[in-house]
Amino acid sequence: MVLMFFVLMYSLTQLNLARLYIKKSKEIKPPPPLLTEFPLVTVQLPLYNELYVAERLIDNIALLDYPKDKLEIQILDDSTDDTKEIVARKVAEYAAKGLNIKQVLRPNRVGYKAGALEYGMNIAKGEFIAIFDADFLPEPDFLKNTLAEFTHERVGMVQTKWQHINEDYSLLTRLQAFGLDAHFTIEQAGRNSQGYFINFNGTAGVWRKQTIIDAGGWQHDTLTEDLDLSYRAQLKGWEFKYMEQLGTPSELPVTIDALKSQQFRWTKGAAECLRKNLWSVLKDKSVPFATKFHAVFHLMNSFIFISILFTALLSLPLLLLRNQVSGYEWFYHLSFFGQYVVVFIGAFYFISLRKKVPETGKRVLYFLKTFPPFLAVSMGLSLHNTIAVIEGYIGKKTPFIRTPKFNITSNKDKWIGNIYISNKISWLTILEGVMALYFIVGLLISINLNDTGLIAFYCLLIFGFGYIFTQAFKRQ
Repeated sequence: MVLMFFVLMYSLTQLNLARLYIKKSKEIKPPPPLLTEFPLVTVQLPLYNELYVAERLIDNIALLDYPKDKLEIQILDDSTDDTKEIVARKVAEYAAKGLNIKQVLRPNRVGYKAGALEYGMNIAKGEFIAIFDADFLPEPDFLKNTLAEFTHERVGMVQTKWQHINEDYSLLTRLQAFGLDAHFTIEQAGRNSQGYFINFNGTAGVWRKQTIIDAGGWQHDTLTEDLDLSYRAQLKGWEFKYMEQLGTPSELPVTIDALKSQQFRWTKGAAECLRKNLWSVLKDKSVPFATKFHAVFHLMNSFIFISILFTALLSLPLLLLRNQVSGYEWFYHLSFFGQYVVVFIGAFYFISLRKKVPETGKRVLYFLKTFPPFLAVSMGLSLHNTIAVIEGYIGKKTPFIRTPKFNITSNKDKWIGNIYISNKISWLTILEGVMALYFIVGLLISINLNDTGLIAFYCLLIFGFGYIFTQAFKRQ
C-alpha cells in the first residue's frame, strides 16, 4: 500500500505539472529578445572515446553563428582510442581557418565528465559556458538565442529542449522520444513557469560561469553532476530559464545496452542527489513550500522504479493469498487503485503531445499506439533501475559509464561492428528473462482463478521484461 500510495502521489504531482503547463501555454508570450551585445562564450565539448561522432560534432560546432573573436571552443578530450587523433586533426583544420578551438587534454580522468568540465572551466575565458555532449547538433543560431535569455545578472542557466534526429529508427527510439518529450514539454516548462527548481540536463544549455563558481563548481560525488549543480545553484538564489521553443537535435541510443547504461547513470545519480541535496532544500527557509514539495518528487523520481518492481513482485503471492485466505480482500481494491494511477499518468503523457501532434484524432491514435508499450518497457526496466537506485541510496560508488554513440540518423544506418558494443550477456539480463516467466505464471494463475484485476498489469510486465530480455540478444 505504501508503494502504491507513493506512485499515486507521484502521478498526481505529474498531473499538476501538466495543469501548470496548459495554463502557461495559454499565456500570450512576448517576442523573444534579440541579442544586442556579444559576451565572450566558451563552448565545452566533453568527449571520451567517440570515434563515430567526434568529427560530426566538431564540424557542427564550427557552424555556430557567433563572432569569432568572442568564441572559444574547448574539446575536453579524455579519449584513450583513435578519437584523440580525429580531434587533433579537426582542431588543426579549424584553427587554421581562424577559429579559437583547442583540444584540452588532462593528465588523468579523475571525476570523469564532471572532472573534465571543472578542468576546462578553470582555464576557460568565457563569461558564459555552453555545453554539448558528443551526440548533440545545435543549430547555428543557438548561442544568439540562448544568450538573449540572460536578461538580468541573476539568470544563471538557460536550458533548451532536446530534439531527436533518429526518433523513427525503431520502437526503442520512439519510446525514448515519447518519454523525453514529456519531460522537456511538461516537467521542465511546468516547473519553470512557477519558479520551481528545474535541472540542467547535462547538455544543450548555457551557464553563467559565475553561477557555477558560486554554487561550488562541478563536483563528481554523484553520477548526475548536472542535477547536483542545478540544485546547489538554485539554492544559492540563481534563476534558471527553460526554452521550450528552442530545440537542439540529438541522437537517441539505438541498442538496449546503450539505453541501460544511460538509465543506470540517470537513476542512480538522481538517488545520489537525493541523499546529497534533499535536506538542504527542506531546511532552507527561503525556499517556498510548493517549491520544496515539487523538489521532493523531482529528486525522488527514480524511486518510482522501486515501487513498480516490488508492487509487481508482491502481486502474485498476494493474489494467491486473496483467493485462499480470508482477510486479503483489500487486494482486490488495490488493483483498481493501480488503474487510477495509469489513468493519471496516461493523462500526463497525452497532454505532453499537444504540440507534437496538434490534431486531436491523430494525437489519440499516436497515444494509443505508443503509451502502452512505453509503459510496459518502463516496467521492464524496473529491475535494472531499482538496482541503480538502491546503490545510490546506500552510497555505493561506481564509475561513470558513458552512453555509446553510433552516428545513426536514418533507418538505413547500421551499427554492426561498433567497437563499443559488448557481446556479453549479463546475469541481470538472464534475471530479466526469469522475471518475464514469473509474470507469465502470474497471468496463467489469474486466468485460472478467474481473477481479472491483474491481467492487464501482467501483460504489460510480460511484454516489458520480454522485450528488454530479447533486445539484449539483438545483433544488427
